[in-house]
Amino acid sequence: MSPIVLVIILSLIVLPVGAGLLYLVYLALSAPLRRRERARVLLDLVESGLKHGQSAEHTIVGAAESGDPSLGWRFRRLSRLVRQGLMFVRALETAPGFLSPQLVATLKAGQETGDLTKVLGACRAQLKDGVTEVWTAQHYLMLLAFVLTPAWVITFGMMAVFVFPRFAQIAQDMEVAMTGLFPFMCRHAGVLALIQVGLVVVFYGAALLYIGTPSLGGLLGPLRERVAWWISWRRKRLQRDFSSLLAILLDSGLPEARAVALAAEATANRVFMSRAKAVVEELKQGVALPGAVRRLDDAGEFRWRLSNAARAKGGFMAALAGWHEALDAKVFQQEQAAAQLITTSLVLVNGMFVGCLVVGVFQMLISITEAAPLW
Repeated sequence: MSPIVLVIILSLIVLPVGAGLLYLVYLALSAPLRRRERARVLLDLVESGLKHGQSAEHTIVGAAESGDPSLGWRFRRLSRLVRQGLMFVRALETAPGFLSPQLVATLKAGQETGDLTKVLGACRAQLKDGVTEVWTAQHYLMLLAFVLTPAWVITFGMMAVFVFPRFAQIAQDMEVAMTGLFPFMCRHAGVLALIQVGLVVVFYGAALLYIGTPSLGGLLGPLRERVAWWISWRRKRLQRDFSSLLAILLDSGLPEARAVALAAEATANRVFMSRAKAVVEELKQGVALPGAVRRLDDAGEFRWRLSNAARAKGGFMAALAGWHEALDAKVFQQEQAAAQLITTSLVLVNGMFVGCLVVGVFQMLISITEAAPLW
């Protein structure tokens, strides 16, 4: 078989496989954005229907009957559940994957107040979190994690299998002593490759946690929730979501214990909900709300803000609005700093491996060149 025919055959095999893999990567990375767009369309439809005096159920059925293909099969499934007699929030709970658990719980809290429009703003704030100015930094991170790092691992592996042994054989035939970094790389090529593969696995694991759909909650849910509590900016985002909904529910006249329970459910984080459960128990024992919420904020700032809000005029939402904006600013700052730090660290690690490889290979070439006239 001629080389040209072999190249053509390999191209016919490799190109479709490569295109398929790239499409799968695109689907995975765009999954969070598609989920947010799906949620945004539903919230817009519900809000428009409520403004015209229609219930959420009537709006969903009417939109599905329009036959608009852009609504997708998930929306049509939701419409079928509503036509079967399920209420709006109950239909969302029965159709997992349409909205995130946070949004479903937030809408459930709004339904309990009797006015869904009160929580639509909180829902949109949750949607906005994923599309921030940090997205640019995340693009660089994705490029490094999914393109440059795997490419470097493959390159190093190919050189360790095909190039290093040839150089070692040439040095042995020419009786050239292998010095510098090259012998170290030859002896520890497997360890170095394993370290690089480990870096790729770590980044892919982090990406899986990022793009994980609600259907993966049973497998990755506890890990994602615990990590979210450990990471400072994710914890602040949970506090903001909880505080925003709590303020809405308190302004709507719900009892404090019930408001805390519903607001905690809207975070869809079991670590946060377990702490909120302790808050509810203290409230039932007669502890004031500002004192009980200390379990949800180790710094104590939420307790202080809530104490001032209880004494202020205009309701909890107006009194806590400034703190919510401050939390958003802190989240943005910390998230951007983390993205830049991770990106820079990955560049430096890859640069270190590339530099060691270049130095080691050139040291070996210099030794062979110097020994060539004598040989």
